[in-house]
This record gives sequence, structure tokens and C-alpha cells, in this order.
Amino acid sequence: MKLKSLDIGRLTAQSNLILAPMAGYTDFAFRSLCFSLGAGLCVTEMVSAKGLIYKNENTKDLLTKAKNEKLLAVQLFGREPDILRRACESEELSGFEMVDINMGCPVNKIYSNGEGSKLMEEPELAEAIVKECVKSGKVITVKFRAGIKEDNLLAVDFAKRMEQAGASLVTVHGRTREGMYSGPVHYGEIAKIKQSVKIPVIANGGIFTVEDAENMMELTGADGVGLARGALSDPLLFAKLSNTQTNMSIKDCAFYLMDLRTQRESDILVAHAMRKFCVQLLKGVRGAREAKLKIFEADSTQEIKEILSSVL
Repeated sequence: MKLKSLDIGRLTAQSNLILAPMAGYTDFAFRSLCFSLGAGLCVTEMVSAKGLIYKNENTKDLLTKAKNEKLLAVQLFGREPDILRRACESEELSGFEMVDINMGCPVNKIYSNGEGSKLMEEPELAEAIVKECVKSGKVITVKFRAGIKEDNLLAVDFAKRMEQAGASLVTVHGRTREGMYSGPVHYGEIAKIKQSVKIPVIANGGIFTVEDAENMMELTGADGVGLARGALSDPLLFAKLSNTQTNMSIKDCAFYLMDLRTQRESDILVAHAMRKFCVQLLKGVRGAREAKLKIFEADSTQEIKEILSSVL
């Protein structure tokens, strides 16, 4: 795919390869790894706007930065325009210039609370949210889906509304809420969005290989791609797409994550947190089943390193 820098409002990403936000995964260590491999922009795990306003300690933990993070967006979720604006203006976000508003999360807990993808069904409220957040002075971006149901694609009109409200970029997950994470990707809908707005459009959904990324760009004409689960199973996909020279292997990626996290947390906590990452990194690896069972019993990063070394 064609690499290029990306102007996002007053900010510039050095490449059009984006690490999409993933709850429980895109913490400071994983983002640091992806930046080192060629990502131009990374996005935090989604952060509750109310959690920021009411000083929730767990919420603040999600805002930890790594030293090498160049351009970082904080993803907020909520539905009250004033609360989201106050979150943008909060002291906790004073070190961040870009805020991404989550209007695409499909999980029932978020949707039933009127947040995430539910906002696609309330476009006037979604517009009001963006307009308020823009008043904070942050660069505001929005992530949403192709629609709610397969027979009701809403994204083109929604994208226009987000642009008119002041968003500087939109990221479109090509699946509907109904499709969750395995339904069909609506490439045509993303293409229509690209033709309908002047702000950058990032295409997301179903990108696991270089060929997937190239296909996404060709079919949609998007300005860049957002990598999500494909980056979890193969962080080196960023290097492959950006032609970043690296000697790292998948094993090295796992070691990188553990070594960086142990600078901030106890070894046993890091070991336990690595379990879900190892499940992703071991996909398709011979002997993965036995290795994963051992990893889920391990209580130290050294044990995990030894297990990974035996199969990777």
C-alpha cells in the first residue's frame, strides 16, 4: 500500500498506518511496540468520559504514555456532550492534543447504555457531542461503523454530519454492529464516505495481512488503514506495511511487552496480563495449545519467556 503522512487538523501523522483502539490491549506497552514498528498514530483503549470527570483511578491508568509515543489519541466514550467536553478539558488530558470519540463500539453493555454505536442512531446527539468537544481546542476525530444492521447502512450521512460538526478525521469500521467482529466488511460504504467528505478517512476491519491492507486501500480509496486484531496476532504487520527495517520476531515482540511493563508493574501482574496477549501471538503456531496451557499457569515473566522460546 502507498505510505504517506497524514494531516489531521493541525497535527501530522508520519504515516497512514493507525493502531486502532482495543479495550484491554492498546495500553502504553503495546502502543510503544507498534510505534517502533512503523505506526503513525496510535489510539488508547477507550476511556470513560465520566470516569475522567469523577477521577476514577483505573480510568487514569489507561492514559499512561510510553517514552517513544509520537502522536497519540485518547479515545473517549460517553453520550452527554457537556461531560465529554469537560473530559477533553480535564487536567488528565492536558498532555494530549487529539481525542477520538467512540461511536462504534458494538458490545451490548456500551450500546444499551446509549454509547458507542448507539450514537449512530442518534445523529443529532452525535453532532452535538463533536461540536462541544471541538470547543475544548483538541483535535477531534470519530470512530464509527458502517451501520447498525446489514440492511441499514448509515455511515455516509453520519460521516458528513461528523465533518460538519468539526471532526478532523473519521475512522470507519467496515462492519455493522450486527456484524460485530466477524460479519462482512462493507468496502463500498467506506468508498462512498471517502467520496463524500474532505477530511481524512481511515478504513478499519478485517486487516490481517499486507494483502488485506492493500485490498482495503484499493477498494475504498481511504487515506490510511486502521489495524486492530491483525496487529495483536502479528505486530510486525506494521513493519511489513511501512518497510521498517527490524530484526524483531514475534517472540521479541512478546519480550518487549513484558520488559516494558515490568518497569511499571510487579512481575507477577505482568505475567498474568500477558496471558491474553500470548493467546493472540501464538495463533497458528505449532505447539500453541500446550504452550498456552503452560502460560496460563505461569506466575513470572521468566517462565513465560522460556515457554515462548520453546515454540517460537
